[in-house]
Amino acid sequence: MGLPQVTDDGPVRTITLDRPGQANALLPADIDTIAAAVRDAGERTRVIVLTGTGERAFGAGMHLDVFTGAAPGDGRAIITRLADCLATVRRSPVPTIARLNGACVGAAFELALACDLRVAHEGVRVGLPEVKLGIPSVVDAALLPHYLGAARAHELILTGDLYPVTALPGLVNRLVPAGPDAQQALDAAVADLAARVGAPTREVVAAQKGLFETWRNHPLDDAVALSVDVFAEVFALPATRDAIGRYRS
Repeated sequence: MGLPQVTDDGPVRTITLDRPGQANALLPADIDTIAAAVRDAGERTRVIVLTGTGERAFGAGMHLDVFTGAAPGDGRAIITRLADCLATVRRSPVPTIARLNGACVGAAFELALACDLRVAHEGVRVGLPEVKLGIPSVVDAALLPHYLGAARAHELILTGDLYPVTALPGLVNRLVPAGPDAQQALDAAVADLAARVGAPTREVVAAQKGLFETWRNHPLDDAVALSVDVFAEVFALPATRDAIGRYRS
C-alpha cells in the first residue's frame, strides 16, 4: 500500500488511491503516478475510473506532512504539481469517472471535480477544508460553482466544512443507497456509466472532451466558431462514416 494502484480490465483503466491507513491521503509521488496513469493510457483504454481503497475514504486530500514539512517558499511548487495532475485528468481524451466510495476532501475532491462524471453513495461527504489551514482552495476548486452555483460553492469553500452529497444536487451523476451493499452498488453504477460513455468512437469522445475545455475557456461566440471547426474535422474521419452507417442500421 502506498502509491496509487493502476489496473486494466478490458477497456477500463482503474486508478485506486491506496493509502487506507491515512484515508488515502496524497503525497507528491501519488500525484505524479495518477498523472502518468492517465496520460499513458493506451489505445485500448476507453474509460478511466478513479477511486480509493476501502470504504472509509475516496481521499483525504494532500497529506498534512506535505505542508508541515514544506518551507514557506515551497507553495508554488506544491500547487503547480497538483494543478498539472488535475489538468491531465480534466483534459484526458477518454471519459473519466470518479467512484466516490467514501469521504472526498481537499485535493481529492478537486480530483473528483476534474473528472467528467461522479458516482457516489448517499453516505459520502465532500469538502474543501483548506481555509481551516489558512490556505485558499485553488486550481480545480474553480469548477465547483459550475456544478453547484456560486452561492453554494462559496459557502462550501469559505466554511471548509464537509457536506453530504445528498445536500449538493448537481454534483454527482449517479447516487446509490448507503449501507452494506453500497460498494457493490457503486460498482454496478460505474460499470453502467462506463459502458455508455465508452461506446462512441474514441475520436468523437476526444473531440467532445476537447470542446468541453473550449466551452469553459472561451466566450460564447468564439466557442461556437471553434465547435464548427471541430465538427467539420470529425465529420470527415473514416471512423465517423462507419459510426453513421452502424447507427442507420
